[in-house]
Amino acid sequence: MHSHSKNISNSNPIVLFDGVCNFCNTTVRFVLAYNRAENIHFSPLQSDFAKQLLAQHNLPSDDMNTVVFIDKNKAYTKSSAAFQISKHLIYPWKALYYFKYLPNAITDWFYNLIARNRYSWFGKKNQCMVPKPEWRERFHE
Repeated sequence: MHSHSKNISNSNPIVLFDGVCNFCNTTVRFVLAYNRAENIHFSPLQSDFAKQLLAQHNLPSDDMNTVVFIDKNKAYTKSSAAFQISKHLIYPWKALYYFKYLPNAITDWFYNLIARNRYSWFGKKNQCMVPKPEWRERFHE
């Protein structure tokens, strides 16, 4: 993958995810499949690219328990990130966005439950996912 660290103000919405988590990688593939506009980009939280973005948004770079979604220079975490991502997907997945009107305490509780158990429930890889060649330009390290 070519490194775009210079172009950190990537105008595309970007998902920062735990690169070694099976569940997270499955979710990334899911988003790739249903993001018809092909505008969402991705970066493993473990990468330098992600660490620079996290620093820009004053987010800790060692918190692997949340996906981070950055869109229009605003960072979303946990369930808020999930809902913002769903906005960019095709139906029926786009409808998940409306769950953002539920209290955060509830949606983040579910989010945290999955996040805490993601390795034990879904396993863990030894290395970050290698994206298919046709997706490569949407991944940043």
